[in-house]
Amino acid sequence: MTSTATELGDVLDAVGPRLRSLRTRRGTSLSELSRTTGISVSTLSRLETGQRRPTLELLLPLARAYQVTLDDLVGAPETADPRVHIRPVVHHGVTHVPLTRRVGGQLAAKLILPPVDVVTPPDLQTHEGYEWLYVLSGRLRLVLGEHDVVLTEGEVAEFNCRTPHWFGNPGRGTTELLSIFGPQGERIHVRARPKSRQG
Repeated sequence: MTSTATELGDVLDAVGPRLRSLRTRRGTSLSELSRTTGISVSTLSRLETGQRRPTLELLLPLARAYQVTLDDLVGAPETADPRVHIRPVVHHGVTHVPLTRRVGGQLAAKLILPPVDVVTPPDLQTHEGYEWLYVLSGRLRLVLGEHDVVLTEGEVAEFNCRTPHWFGNPGRGTTELLSIFGPQGERIHVRARPKSRQG
């Protein structure tokens, strides 16, 4: 096998984990993605596990659904330009500003959250990964297992995403935060204050 063919094979093999990381990070189910793209759940699952090789016909609707470029999906080689070209993406009202080029692996992003009115207990989610959050401005409510805390400007939380969690903006204005998400989960570290001081 030629070196070019080997490189192509390596690129295609990396697409599945990259697709799974994208979907997991955005909290989208295979069924939801299937409805958005018109691609069957079984095909999507096989793409993510590497049992199905990606084709242009499959990657184009996925790139549209995730609002990323094809280069991002396939992990095109980086150019000599070190700058990250920011392309904000709005998903369920939250503005994601990617701060890293790679879609798979560790992801850094700025998130802009609109206010949410959570009357009922929030729908906690679990998935693989480990997340670090830093509040730039506004307030961020984080529900993590039995913890229910409100972070303010300059405060940080990090946690294993396999712990049931939810976060949103309980304030009146927007909340801006930095997020670093990695595929590996470790132990939980969260700043928790007494319930009497929560607001």
